[in-house]
Amino acid sequence: MADYFAMDRAALTAEKAKLEAEYKKFQGMGLNLNMARGKPGPHQMDLAMDLLKMSDYTTGDGVDARNYGNLEGLYEARVLFADVMGVKPEEVFVGGNSSLQLMYSLMSIGYMFGYPESPCPWSQVEKRKFLCPVPGYDRHFAITEEMGFEMINIPMREDGPDMDMIEKLVAEDDTIKGIWCVPQYSNPDGYTYSAETVRRFAAMKTAAPDFKIFWDEAYIVHHLTDEIIENPPLLNECKKYGTENRAFMFTSTSKITFPGAGVSAFACSEASMKYLCKRFETMIISYDKMNQLRHVRFLKDKAGVLAHMAKHRRRLVPCFDAVKTTFAQQLGPCGDIAHWTNPKGGYFISLYVMPGCAKRVAQLCKECGLTLTGAGAAYPYHKDPDDSHLRIAPTYPSLDEVETASALLCVCVRLAVVEKLLADQQ
Repeated sequence: MADYFAMDRAALTAEKAKLEAEYKKFQGMGLNLNMARGKPGPHQMDLAMDLLKMSDYTTGDGVDARNYGNLEGLYEARVLFADVMGVKPEEVFVGGNSSLQLMYSLMSIGYMFGYPESPCPWSQVEKRKFLCPVPGYDRHFAITEEMGFEMINIPMREDGPDMDMIEKLVAEDDTIKGIWCVPQYSNPDGYTYSAETVRRFAAMKTAAPDFKIFWDEAYIVHHLTDEIIENPPLLNECKKYGTENRAFMFTSTSKITFPGAGVSAFACSEASMKYLCKRFETMIISYDKMNQLRHVRFLKDKAGVLAHMAKHRRRLVPCFDAVKTTFAQQLGPCGDIAHWTNPKGGYFISLYVMPGCAKRVAQLCKECGLTLTGAGAAYPYHKDPDDSHLRIAPTYPSLDEVETASALLCVCVRLAVVEKLLADQQ
């Protein structure tokens, strides 16, 4: 392999023919591989099968989890999530199996009713806006798009989103109602916000009195190294500046136990909790308390969660290492055609290919039996301005499948780059 940018047209043409031959070999394998969504694999979910072994549904304080009641969730479950998130149990609401559903519900409340500090419901704000760190989580962006918010891209850095840009925007524009954040092992880059970034979020001045931070701690315990990286809890930081009502922290057990039968939670100020419960009362009487109790008895506390996640780590690290090793071996020698992140936790690796090539790479992969998250999906409106980013999810396939998928992906990247370089020379 050699630097593609040092090759003349004849050398690039020869390289293209070689790559097309390699690609054809993969086509002949009849592959059906998927690195699109960040799903736990069966080998991870099998670790939690003891969760299903429970016959007593009475809590320690005598609550029958099979019956109505306990809107905010079982107290034991609130204690568990408070321990994980670093807040007080009274600040925690425990829901069903999806934190995304809770985010949608809280966005809907803002949209339909507003919040106590809102001049009016968000639906009545013309040209309402939401801030979106990019690349980010496509389902976050889908919620704000559905509710008619203009989405503003905020560049991500290794210590979090561009805070200078955020502070300026929110200080000047009262139609900006919130921001999406994945502060720990961000989706998809795997970056963790610095303590200073968290502090600035808590301290910043906002023109909108009802500005909200949707703080998605989806990967709060999903470490891939011995280094346990933790953020200062946003809610606690906000209390220092009297801004606790702007903080909504979310998490779930979706990637800890079973995505199809997990437990979600959010944390907020006690004042916000009182208001939100009033709104929730017309929708639900309680979420699945039996599942909440099962999780409490299986996981017990934060220490139990971390011990369980250490088992996940042992199964996931080889898959992440396989992707990064293949990238280094197959893409590194070809010049500046791609770079990728090296996450210390979470579920994804970001692959940045030469601008103008991401959609072509995804197409080549699809035609050869490898499904990736759609190019541009990590940006609002599915519009990556550089057509460069691809989100790689090494968690669901087996190690052998990850190795095969990574090798195929590299062939597709190199082929797409060579095609573009040749086209640019015409």
